[in-house]
Amino acid sequence: MVYWLPQTIEASAGKFPEREAFICSDRSLNYGELFLQTNQLAQLLAELGVRKGDRIGIYMHRCLETAVAIHGIMKAGAAYVPLDPHAPPARTRILLQDCGIRVVVTIPGHRMALKKVVDEPEQTGLSHIIGLKEEWGIPTIPWEAVFQLPGNQTPGVNILGSDLAYIMYTSGSTGMPKGIMHTHNSGLAYAKLSAALFGLNEHDRIGNHSPIYFDISTLGYFTAPLVAAATVIVPEAYTKMPASLAQLIATTQMTVWYSVPLALIQLVQSEALDSLDMSALRWVLFGGEPFPTKHLRTLMELWPGARFSNIYGPAEVNQCTYYHVPAPPETNAAIPLGRTWDNTQGMIIDEQDEPVSEGETGELLIRSATMMHGYWKQPELTRRSLFKRTADHGVEEIFYRTGDLVKKDAEGNLVFLGRKDRQIKVRGYRVELDEIVNRLLQHDAVEEAAVFPVKDVAGQWVIHARVTAAPGMPITETVLSEYLQEYLPRYARPEKITISASIPRTAAGKINHQELQETTTNPGNP
Repeated sequence: MVYWLPQTIEASAGKFPEREAFICSDRSLNYGELFLQTNQLAQLLAELGVRKGDRIGIYMHRCLETAVAIHGIMKAGAAYVPLDPHAPPARTRILLQDCGIRVVVTIPGHRMALKKVVDEPEQTGLSHIIGLKEEWGIPTIPWEAVFQLPGNQTPGVNILGSDLAYIMYTSGSTGMPKGIMHTHNSGLAYAKLSAALFGLNEHDRIGNHSPIYFDISTLGYFTAPLVAAATVIVPEAYTKMPASLAQLIATTQMTVWYSVPLALIQLVQSEALDSLDMSALRWVLFGGEPFPTKHLRTLMELWPGARFSNIYGPAEVNQCTYYHVPAPPETNAAIPLGRTWDNTQGMIIDEQDEPVSEGETGELLIRSATMMHGYWKQPELTRRSLFKRTADHGVEEIFYRTGDLVKKDAEGNLVFLGRKDRQIKVRGYRVELDEIVNRLLQHDAVEEAAVFPVKDVAGQWVIHARVTAAPGMPITETVLSEYLQEYLPRYARPEKITISASIPRTAAGKINHQELQETTTNPGNP
């Protein structure tokens, strides 16, 4: 019986030991090898004094060792904490201290970046680094030594489904990152529900494009082992070369792809898809932010043999809704979020925490087996993020407050209208910034769009926008301003629209609104 995540590796290794589990560049691990290597890492961690409930950092980009690290750490009874090697060293030190991380797992390719983090070892609290040979005042253990250990048994830790499996950090509104705690129960519930919804099996090859500190990655690391599918880990370099990425999808015969829309848009723009055989690709999943409909239409026409689905769910609940796009969209209207999937309940409430009437707008609440345990060491934030009510039968029901504003359309599909925290007051009027984004994206000459608030000299919000032009379609601020006049009231139109070559994005591929605000000075401001 599988009730904690590494058991998926054991079960698949028992059935298909020779079947490929993870593939990255010219290297691969089959399920038998993965089972052995995760045992070896778990044994080493136990010998280093790691105990149930400890937190272990993974300081890696996309590589084969991530799979060994994730499941080896959980097999030792610890929780893995993804750390971004591109993040500023000071931020990484904050996470190490916040989580009480004593052991970090890495690879030699990140030695220089990690050295900046541990320049002052006493500030990190680290006792060991796994994956390196050199020592910087902290004992290190190379991977070669890990794989020389006997791997015929696990540490024998009594792991329960309710135990902590991983902590995934995301930006916090206070400037301090918040750690989202997930258990084996929530991770395994996600794996089972996603496998069922998309009909995944041992013949699938799942494209894993996301770094491990982004929740989309769990389809490859959790769901694929559950069904003994192969996961193709996309190397870091390929994420910056769309033509090479397209070639990788074709040559590895990926059957399922899951990423943020940006990666798919870049594939379309690379013009490399026409000459490649993508017939193995049966399902394309996208999520993380809205997919501009005009680009989705182009991609669906290029890949007529694949199904396309819009996947929605904050990292706090993994996934909670889906919308299977029935055909290439005929208009530029936004793609719905769709419906909640199995074992999940959604509710829309108003500002008084009361359910809204049919068709009205409100905040989406989610109750699901995939929901987080809470935020690491932030009980007050956890309390504020949850909505609790007592059902008629006397049992308490706990929902997560997504902060997303939605309504149901005539077909019963949830439609995303914007973020509750992206709703501002301009001259007394309430404005949904994402409504402006959606309208800009419907202009044929707009490739990408970001809308964000900036304080003027009086300390009042004004709206700015930054857009990129579609290839071969120059655009001006005047043209866009006149276009918005047709659809938006004066108070909801941006004071300034900047045409830019690019829009800053986070490491997860989402638009970086914080950077846009910080680097924009409103006219009249010092």
